[in-house]
Amino acid sequence: MEYKEARQKFIGTWGSLGSNWGINKTMAQIHALLLISEIPVCTEDIMDELSISRGNANMNIRALIDWGLVHREVVPGERKDFFTAGKDIWKVALQIIRERRRRELEPVMSILSNMKDINASKGEQAKLDEFNKVIEDLDGFTGKVDKMLETLLKSDKNWFQKNIIRLLT
Repeated sequence: MEYKEARQKFIGTWGSLGSNWGINKTMAQIHALLLISEIPVCTEDIMDELSISRGNANMNIRALIDWGLVHREVVPGERKDFFTAGKDIWKVALQIIRERRRRELEPVMSILSNMKDINASKGEQAKLDEFNKVIEDLDGFTGKVDKMLETLLKSDKNWFQKNIIRLLT
């Protein structure tokens, strides 16, 4: 396989995987392009490479910046905006985990904590008991997931790899 073909395949595959990670295809493709680029890339080059509009490029670049996965770079003598992505995949994975935790898990945990003092109307105690059981189970589960993610976010790569290998064997 030639470099150009491999590059396109990587960008396409990363884009397809992006939807499984909670981001859209174009956002993931831009991230992939920046991830494998040896120099900062301007918006126009991103648009050309991925055949996307300026609005689509700008919107997804802003989202990647919000996720903490992409950063603006100043290129001396250039007026255009240039962008780069971190190359350390461990740090990229941790940043994705951090953001997904903030955007998905923390709101659920907040809602569950607000549902602990529910009162039942006359004749609805059995329904309330079942509701409370489900809420308690979900709260316990999300709390454990949150603690696991917190441990992972505080860990280093070697600790994680050693413990994953231990779990898998």
